[in-house]
Amino acid sequence: MDYKYIEQLLERYWRCETSLQEEKILRMFFLQEDIPATLLPYRNLFVYEQNEKDMDILGDDFDQRILGMVQKDEPVKARVITMRHRLMPLFKAAAVVAIFLTLGNAMQVAFSDDDAHQVSPSTAAVEHSQEGPSVAKADSAVSDTLQHKMQLPVSTITK
Repeated sequence: MDYKYIEQLLERYWRCETSLQEEKILRMFFLQEDIPATLLPYRNLFVYEQNEKDMDILGDDFDQRILGMVQKDEPVKARVITMRHRLMPLFKAAAVVAIFLTLGNAMQVAFSDDDAHQVSPSTAAVEHSQEGPSVAKADSAVSDTLQHKMQLPVSTITK
């Protein structure tokens, strides 16, 4: 017997060009018991649907079991979120900014050659002691007025 038509249908099936009627013809052909050895490897593909219809039948209680699993009311567990957890993204962002600023300052110091050869004026001022009133003494208004009154002669105070 010539199975050229079935082979043509199979070729069209692999290219996804068959109609539903042609696929039905292929299924009916592979349900037969007398199939040539060259086409035997394709049998399970076309017979699978028919065999599985008989095997996979859901029980009557399937719907009840699924609905029972879906409709179970589980208590909602409240999760306490502390202020620390709420502010954690802010802390992380601040840490990243601090790292970038530190690295930026380190890069700026590393690449600036002008500062390495010059002596800063702040270090020169520290080496020479400055004579005169201290900043801390001049800062306090109460102590200034008391010292000022004590240093002035009595005659100026009474005028």
